[in-house]
Amino acid sequence: MELARWVGQFVEREGIGKSVTLCNALIDTLAKCGDVDGAVAVFHGMEERTVVSWTSVIDALAMEGRGKEALVVFEEMKTAGMPPDDVAFIGVLTACSHAGMVDEGYAYFDSMKMEYGIDPKIEHYGCMVDMFGRAGMVERAMEFVRTMPIKPNPIIWRTLVAACRAHGRHELGETISRNLLNEYPSHEANYVMLSNVYALTQRWKEKSEIRREMSKRGIKKVPGCSLVELDGEVHEFMAGDETHPQWKEIYMMVEEIARELRRIGHIPTTSEVLLDLDEEDKEGALQWHSEKLAIAFVLLRTPPGTQIRVVKNLRVCLDCIPVSDGSLKSASQKMMVKDNLFPGSFCKYFKIEDNTLVTSWMHLTMNGVSSSD
Repeated sequence: MELARWVGQFVEREGIGKSVTLCNALIDTLAKCGDVDGAVAVFHGMEERTVVSWTSVIDALAMEGRGKEALVVFEEMKTAGMPPDDVAFIGVLTACSHAGMVDEGYAYFDSMKMEYGIDPKIEHYGCMVDMFGRAGMVERAMEFVRTMPIKPNPIIWRTLVAACRAHGRHELGETISRNLLNEYPSHEANYVMLSNVYALTQRWKEKSEIRREMSKRGIKKVPGCSLVELDGEVHEFMAGDETHPQWKEIYMMVEEIARELRRIGHIPTTSEVLLDLDEEDKEGALQWHSEKLAIAFVLLRTPPGTQIRVVKNLRVCLDCIPVSDGSLKSASQKMMVKDNLFPGSFCKYFKIEDNTLVTSWMHLTMNGVSSSD
């Protein structure tokens, strides 16, 4: 983000002409680095806008969970006489999904073909499945997939599995995961998802069998890691990491945060530990997750009031969300934790603004897997 902002400042300082292409690139860059307000400011300062300009700012707002604002911009786009394209509708459907606006999302989906003659692509169907799933409408999501005019891809099926996990539909999640594994036996995400289903239902024998099969095939699970940028340098942490030069101080800070959270009544979310351990050992395993190490490191190195951004390659575990919230309340800092919640589907942000937790998403194409450290 520091580099992205520097580029914008350099353009201003050197009086470089702000072409539409340059402004569009700045909007996209700032948004993907987490500075959505900066992206919006660039957009408002443009004298001329293309469909890419409008789409970029809609995506930026949807990415940060500002769904209603994204829809306002979309309506302004239409009023300005700029016909939306299929990419704009991905941003709109994403905004509806993450704002819980199911009826509005369905209406926008229908309008693609009826009003603009745009045939929905697999990405649009994926947005709809995610919208139903996140709203707890798992059966409706499943029915939507069954009636799709195009073949669902693995991303859509994994989105359904994520919805099943979130809403306790483990039997359906297991069925879908098994089908995925049979059809795509070389993709590690399918093994991990099925393994997680077995762990959530405490079927440890079946979980072990899946892990052995992975080992037999030479398939390895992507390890979770969290990254933070500080003074122009990127620091990477993994669960239980002791490779950082300041790891002892970091661990002491994590323990201090844990004590403070216990004092205010936080109960560890041990369901996030998908291992056959007793409750005490599960709490210990949770304590050293990579997100917590990254948070502790930045709290050690920055003064109160500093905005913190943590990026994780996999899903941020549920226990680390209240840890982020609780640690920041005492430190008076703002933080955003970005994770790849679901491979090839969406990225989720946990953002603390004035001690309020905001979640938002962005569409990505990645090869990760939904899993805790």
